[in-house]
Amino acid sequence: MKHQIKKFIFLLGDLFVLHAALALTLFVRYRLIGGVGGVAPYWQAHWGYFAGVFVIFILSFYINDLYSLRRMASARLFAKQTINSVIAASLLAVIYFYIYPRVDIAPKTNLAIFAVIAFIGFLIWRRLAFWMTQTDTWQNNLGIIGYNEEAAALIADLQSRPSLGYQTALVFRSLEDLHQLETQIREKNIRTLVLVDDFESNPELRQALFALLRHQVTYFSYEDFYEMLNQKVPVASINQNWFLENLREGEKKYFDSIKRLSDLALAFFGLIISLPFWPLIAVLVKLGSRGPVFFTQNRVGKNGLIFKLYKFRSMRVANNDFAMTTENDARISASGRFLRTSRLDEIPQLLNIIKGEMSFIGPRPERPELSTELEEKVPFYTTRLLIKPGLTGWDQISGEYHSPSIEDTLKKLQNDLYYIKHRSLYLDFSIILKTVATVLGRRGR
Repeated sequence: MKHQIKKFIFLLGDLFVLHAALALTLFVRYRLIGGVGGVAPYWQAHWGYFAGVFVIFILSFYINDLYSLRRMASARLFAKQTINSVIAASLLAVIYFYIYPRVDIAPKTNLAIFAVIAFIGFLIWRRLAFWMTQTDTWQNNLGIIGYNEEAAALIADLQSRPSLGYQTALVFRSLEDLHQLETQIREKNIRTLVLVDDFESNPELRQALFALLRHQVTYFSYEDFYEMLNQKVPVASINQNWFLENLREGEKKYFDSIKRLSDLALAFFGLIISLPFWPLIAVLVKLGSRGPVFFTQNRVGKNGLIFKLYKFRSMRVANNDFAMTTENDARISASGRFLRTSRLDEIPQLLNIIKGEMSFIGPRPERPELSTELEEKVPFYTTRLLIKPGLTGWDQISGEYHSPSIEDTLKKLQNDLYYIKHRSLYLDFSIILKTVATVLGRRGR
């Protein structure tokens, strides 16, 4: 079953739980407690208002990755995310009713009952959904052509994450068994083939794979399959041809123009809204440690352009060698730690966005000296400079902190290339939602 169909089923299940929770709420409140005969009139009065609550719940689930099959490997983590999402959505629902301009119902008791019933309903439904993703019924039999380190890593990954829906049923290791390939595909009901090795473009293998089309087999290169599963680009496995085939920058001009207008509008709006708080943040910075209010530093922008990035200072100036930040860095002041976790230190970058040096969404801008070093050690590193750096981005909401080390830079580049290839208004909106969740959860660093 396709990933999108599974996600759609989860969405339908969530909508069913929400509507059932509202129906049970009205039944409990007005029939069991109130003693009235029917609840249909109350449903008509309440549904319009609670539709907004339903949207809040669905968005809360989305930004917490509860529609991502990649996140379902751990039952405990999945349950924790569900609980956190329901609690957050319930609190937002309270705010929603209090800011609603005209409410013709008394929502307090009903919302409390609804939250309890929805909480129980989601725990049951989401546990069932998690169990379903682990069963063989949901599995797509997968065949792998070739065997190397990439194939071994792929097999291990699929075994550790059965929720992805792929079960490795065949590994074709040698051309000597080519005559058995079609029989094995048919007997093992293989529906997806991943080519990790083309055996030096062997014509007999290509002919055999072509003949399998009548068995309704779907083919993936290793790079495309990895990208689909992980929403990253496997940098170590691609070459220059990948960029020529996948990065169609000429087709992005219209999107880039719309994005620039959106950046300007949002940046000016954010600047106007935040300006009254700048003096308060300045006082907070000064109370934290001696030094200037603002921190400026050269960074590398689009096409290698050097620009000066602005931030509220979060580190002590005294005895600071300005080396890269580390976890629990002692140079960060108490107020600076708050500014970092809340992302308030990055507000001055609105000026960089207005000047056209940055965008709201894009790769994280690096220091010039570090960028030069990474260019020499990390393949295709400079391709991340095809677009403007961002205040937030696909890598920043990945759930992992990536340091400037070679290993972490490779991981960061995988995310950056995925964004560059797939950037769109939908993806940008998704990143903004998840950035809000990161800020509210104080998971910044």
